[in-house]
Amino acid sequence: MLKTGIVGLPNVGKSTLFNAVTRTRKAQAANFPFCTIEPNVGIVSVPDDRLQKLADLSKSEKILPAAIEFVDIAGLVAGASEGEGLGNQFLSHIREVDAIIQVVRCFESEDIHHVSGGVDPVRDIEVINTELILADLGALKKRAERNQKGARSGDKVAKAELALAEKLMPHMDSGKPALTAELSAEEKELMRGFFLLTSKPTLFACNVGENDLSNLDGDSAAAKHVKAVREYAAKHLGCEAVVISAQIESELAELPAEEAAEFLAGLGVKDSGVSQLIRAAYHLLGLRTYLTTGPKETRAWTINAGDKAPAAAGVIHSDFERGFIAAQIVSFEDLMALGSEAKAREAGKLRLEGKEYVVQDGDVVEFRFNV
Repeated sequence: MLKTGIVGLPNVGKSTLFNAVTRTRKAQAANFPFCTIEPNVGIVSVPDDRLQKLADLSKSEKILPAAIEFVDIAGLVAGASEGEGLGNQFLSHIREVDAIIQVVRCFESEDIHHVSGGVDPVRDIEVINTELILADLGALKKRAERNQKGARSGDKVAKAELALAEKLMPHMDSGKPALTAELSAEEKELMRGFFLLTSKPTLFACNVGENDLSNLDGDSAAAKHVKAVREYAAKHLGCEAVVISAQIESELAELPAEEAAEFLAGLGVKDSGVSQLIRAAYHLLGLRTYLTTGPKETRAWTINAGDKAPAAAGVIHSDFERGFIAAQIVSFEDLMALGSEAKAREAGKLRLEGKEYVVQDGDVVEFRFNV
């Protein structure tokens, strides 16, 4: 299962958010730096409104959503790449995840200490990014040194790795993450083996106060902070920023679904920020969902974007992939609009696809196979 790491400076709301996302109290949340040392890990169901609708149509006995893993990693500080604040330990935890959610403090509070003395989300992002870049530069220099002898003796792999390291170092020396370097498909594949911190897809979570959620279009401090983060994310990383209130989400996690919806409505908010964050993280990891349904269960199956039908079938069982014949496909939207599989077939929306078909998010699938 792919992992998403929650990172940020101390006291920005990482552990509170982790507890809300995982609906647990695993992570200690306290008003002092480094209250998290060892990473907390939780398996999270991916919210998907389609499942209940499909289950109602099929009269399914149970629903099984897709899931991803979240890791709450201790706060980083300036100098982490040189070991400050247990930095080496925390950086190694980041190296083990597949994508990063960087929590950025966008709320003002005299009661919660900020390690830099005041709220400035762009400065905070740059502190984190600088430490990740410095750690990567150190790793690249070591890799280049190791490969020099092999490259001189004609080792093709050593030559390719040395060339890539020498291409990445000036890019990162200018303060840019590895993720934004212009690389060929072959270079990107080779870079995966470098396990660089700044090569991981990144998403920002703007943590705002309870009273800020319904007032982000105005001139409040929180609104200005969120705007600054979104502009920075788009310009420097080409990624998005999701707004959440970790404190509200931790309260919602304690409530039944209906009461939680009423609570959100009272705040003038339609959807939980955590739900948006989980879905965004799922897509950030390059994951997509296809659906199966029947009287016993309606289920979301996780695949990688671009997976073809046999690979998608293999997620259910290796025999499905090995003996793949065809996939019967109808989109969720068409099935819901027409009301039944029979009507979808009559309308020409239910079709058979072969081995080269790329499964789409929201496809409702039944596989045909023979082993």
